[in-house]
Amino acid sequence: MRQHKQVSSLNRRPTVLYLLCAAAFFSLLLFYIQSSFFSGTVSSDSPTKDTVSSDRDSETIRVLSNVQSSVKQCVDNRGLGLTAHIIDHCKLILKYPEGTNSTWYNAQFKKFEPLEYNYDLCETILLWEQYRNMTTVLTREYLDARPGGWMDYAPQRIAQLGAKKCTNKTLCEENLNVLLPAKPPFHPRQFRTCAVVGNSGDLLKTRFGKEIDSHDAVFRDNEAPVNEKYAKYVGLKRDFRLVVRGAARNMVPILNGSDNEVLIIKSVTHREINAVIKTIPNPVYLFQGIVLRRGAKGTGMKSIELALSMCDIIDIYGFTVDPGYTEWTRYFSQPRKGHNPLQGRAYYQLLECLGVIRIHSPMRSKRMKDWSDIPSREMISEAHAAALRLKRSQAGQGGDLGQFGNCKVWGNVDPDKSGPVSGSPDMSDVRRYSSYSKWEVMPFESLRKEAQDHYNQMQGVSVYKMDGNKLDDLVCVRHSLKSELQSTTRISTPRKLRKSICIISSIQMIHILRRFMVRGLEILIQEF
Repeated sequence: MRQHKQVSSLNRRPTVLYLLCAAAFFSLLLFYIQSSFFSGTVSSDSPTKDTVSSDRDSETIRVLSNVQSSVKQCVDNRGLGLTAHIIDHCKLILKYPEGTNSTWYNAQFKKFEPLEYNYDLCETILLWEQYRNMTTVLTREYLDARPGGWMDYAPQRIAQLGAKKCTNKTLCEENLNVLLPAKPPFHPRQFRTCAVVGNSGDLLKTRFGKEIDSHDAVFRDNEAPVNEKYAKYVGLKRDFRLVVRGAARNMVPILNGSDNEVLIIKSVTHREINAVIKTIPNPVYLFQGIVLRRGAKGTGMKSIELALSMCDIIDIYGFTVDPGYTEWTRYFSQPRKGHNPLQGRAYYQLLECLGVIRIHSPMRSKRMKDWSDIPSREMISEAHAAALRLKRSQAGQGGDLGQFGNCKVWGNVDPDKSGPVSGSPDMSDVRRYSSYSKWEVMPFESLRKEAQDHYNQMQGVSVYKMDGNKLDDLVCVRHSLKSELQSTTRISTPRKLRKSICIISSIQMIHILRRFMVRGLEILIQEF
């Protein structure tokens, strides 16, 4: 019996030895995994993160400083006396030479306009580059997506409504339907070259007519006449016209001679305007954009914003940008008081040196059309990305938020459902049987290739401003099915989330190995 026990004990010893070896092996394996995983996490997440952040900050400052230098050189070359003075990588001052005639008196502050203006180049780049991706026409999808869109915002776009809120949505619909498209009728990059024609009297000094008409689209504003009398100065082509409410009341004589010119009302509509719209064949919409709090604030500036949301290259004519003016002039009427010419000149020059516009004026007409001293699109794109990183870093927003990082409100519409076109049941036959809605029903395939590519790059998202002059307060509407949106969301899982999932999975594996090792030790104890 004793001999049998000794034999049994001898038989168990190899098994015990194997288990001991296995336990030792798994212990070493577990120690290696834990030490390498967590030390790797710490070493790559702490010092490397600080190093990468420091390198990124240095690169951001370098990119913005390079653009500042290019802008300074451009202003000095093209500013007709204006000079740029760099403060830091974002801030600069545009100065007029001493002795410049400052004739505009600010009654509010009781002083003449200054001869120097401070600008934040980073904010300016963010503002205007954002317009290249934006929709600047009020649509039904915007009102549907925006919080309180119909209840609170729609009444602000209707004068003489008699109510501050549309508790009954139908009330606002009845006043807006005649000029409210379901989706954006116009798209970013829809046109290659566009001319924005102001009303300055300096148009009569140079015959820009044929040059203006050679553009893919021409934008004009308010009551500016287009006829044979002024054709050699301002051209005859007419595609878009931005008007204030007062001018909108006179749209019939303004639009005389054109059934296709698109009229876009800058501020609000009301019953009187709507009644006229119902009788004409022209497309009519409401402008949807921000209010600039500095620089030139007139309809001309809004026309540039409108054009930038559709065009690659914008040439401006008829803006008072040459030195020597002591009054505000128009090419078709007597001089009058208006915007501050020095402040406007400085801001337009800044926009040209940021590649937003190209200025044409009498004093520039004799120059060769050479734009080589203006920063390239690639340089401005890099500066935009750098300014965005800087802004988010200062706001404590780490990581790459992508091109939709400023979307505060999201909406979603079915791309296969076109929605109602603008119009009303009581509009005249002249309008009913015209092509006023052609832009709204235009097939996507008929758009310029660059516009289609941009649409796909934006993933079918329309971007709108919500309020005021806020750069990070957007309403974004995706033209895709809900299932597609969810699929896209799954695919574009943020990098930090993927890393967290990886960490969780690794920790779970360690726990499994640890349980296996504990179970092996329990077996050893039982054997002994």
